[in-house]
Amino acid sequence: METQIWSACLGLLVFVYLLAKTLQRRKLNLPPGPKPWPVIGNLNLIGSLPHKSLHELAQKYGPLIHLQFGSCPVVVGSSAEMAKVILKTMDVNFSCRPQTAAGKYTTYNYSDMTWSPYGPYLKQARKMCLTELFSAKRLESYEYIRVEEINSMIKKPVQSLGSTRFAEGIYVHSDPERDQPHGSGEEVPGQRQRERGGFAGGVQENAGRADLSERGDQRGGCDSLAQFLGFAGARRKSVEGYVSRDMVDVLLEQAEDPTLEVKMERHNVKALTQDLLAGGTESSAVTVEWAMSEILKKPKILKKATEELDRVIGQNKWVQEKDMSNLPYIEAIVKETMRLHPVAPLLMPRRTREDCKVAGYDIKKGTQVFVNTWTIGTDPSLWENPTEFNPERFIENAIDAKGHHFEFLPFGSGRRMCPAYSLGMKVIQSSLANLLHGFNWKLPNRMQPEDLNMDEVFGLSCPRKIPLVAVVEPRLPPEVYNL
Repeated sequence: METQIWSACLGLLVFVYLLAKTLQRRKLNLPPGPKPWPVIGNLNLIGSLPHKSLHELAQKYGPLIHLQFGSCPVVVGSSAEMAKVILKTMDVNFSCRPQTAAGKYTTYNYSDMTWSPYGPYLKQARKMCLTELFSAKRLESYEYIRVEEINSMIKKPVQSLGSTRFAEGIYVHSDPERDQPHGSGEEVPGQRQRERGGFAGGVQENAGRADLSERGDQRGGCDSLAQFLGFAGARRKSVEGYVSRDMVDVLLEQAEDPTLEVKMERHNVKALTQDLLAGGTESSAVTVEWAMSEILKKPKILKKATEELDRVIGQNKWVQEKDMSNLPYIEAIVKETMRLHPVAPLLMPRRTREDCKVAGYDIKKGTQVFVNTWTIGTDPSLWENPTEFNPERFIENAIDAKGHHFEFLPFGSGRRMCPAYSLGMKVIQSSLANLLHGFNWKLPNRMQPEDLNMDEVFGLSCPRKIPLVAVVEPRLPPEVYNL
């Protein structure tokens, strides 16, 4: 009897809660969207590629849609106009992050820049990044580290020439007619270790170290990170008048500043260092891998890119960062890759700080807000033939990646924009330029461009589902490879 009474009370409470939510929904002028199911809301409509699922919903309901993910209200902006409102016009109100278990347990209780709430700590961390870590002067002073890492990346396929093995997932053979590599649908060596095997493995490994430190191997877990920071801090204290040599040194130096508004503890330094490692590896590697994939599907683009490199750089040296301003076609390839294959097709979720109105619709406080940059990047009203890879669209085009053009947001915009966008562009452009300049690239096993699998997987980034495998040959004089 007692059990039946408790069951009836519980059922009544659920009914009252759902009724209250329904009445509240009727009073508010919410953006259009599908009717949610009890408990799960609209999660049943989200597939393995959430940005494409949300794209389909945007085509049906419009550029601003309202969804329910479980008990959490969600709003998705899927046009340049909505992105401008969210990221610029009403940026302050949309600058918070939702508090999730991922943010709490992977970033030392929201101590990094990605998941930290909007407030004094975030402002201080961003100022530190923009004025100290990623300033033009600082990036220029650490260029030698990036050069060393790109040279290391270049050496790997060179050292494997004449062998029948994989070097970081790049199939290398001096005689393409002899090779028997795997096709686009087969498993290649290391494919079971997708994170990050394949073509991007070599790029990621070296991009991750560029500018961060010149000290050995830091590719361990959290314990290794703590040990490394302990070593770095001890070395700073052991040398009188120590001069910072890399970004980790700069970060430790800034943490010791007594004038900081928010004192930085060791967990803050660990979280920010983790941001540097994650942001400096995955995004660069994934973008270069997608760029090479698209280039291999269109040999004419590869030919045009190498012609520009030969004309501007010549056959007797490698590409340097100072050369990039004279390589507009390489820059256009990078931008077109970021448009069609954004590393973050959904910008990191934001959370509204107060009730507000967007385009006449009510957005409640605490609503999670997404911007679908993939939908914006493939919007036919903004881009001609949007699904076609066409770098020429960025030639003599003023659109840049600095967050000022809301039809193109590879690094986001506003108060939550990635502060390392300038470093990211340097690493991606110089890596791609040198890979194209130093080697001839072909698909393996006489594979045709149309056979190259271009499926993707969704996660912290959006890499290829199947690692890129290619056959390379040197295209420069032998002495140029003596790095």
